[in-house]
Amino acid sequence: MRRHFAALFLALILMPGVALAERIVAHVSITSQLMKVYHEGRLLFTWPVSTAKAGKITPPGTYSPEFLSRHHRSKRYNNAPMPFAIFYDGNYAIHGTDQIKRLGQPASHGCVRLHPDNAKILFEMVKAEGMENMRVVIVQ
Repeated sequence: MRRHFAALFLALILMPGVALAERIVAHVSITSQLMKVYHEGRLLFTWPVSTAKAGKITPPGTYSPEFLSRHHRSKRYNNAPMPFAIFYDGNYAIHGTDQIKRLGQPASHGCVRLHPDNAKILFEMVKAEGMENMRVVIVQ
């Protein structure tokens, strides 16, 4: 009985949008360079992203947002613009990019880059629903 409960619990945690507290799930596939955005378990958007280029890492895992920054600029990378940034796991963020032509291929220093229009949509969703109701899931 315990084994069945543990398996069911694990399955619910790993399925995007199933957990009650997760109204928004940003599911990022490093392999496909795509983000799928779920709201209350329904797939709303599939967007191309750029994750870490060779020699860098976008760490897989499940994260909660730590803070939002609408007009962020990188202190580490020459004041690079990071509009509509949703920070998770320290210095890692989902954010807009001005390098739109590179979306769909690894190009970042570890962040998840989005088209600025898409980053704005996600940012506004998180503001409306609350950071506590969002999860960032990054898989290989």
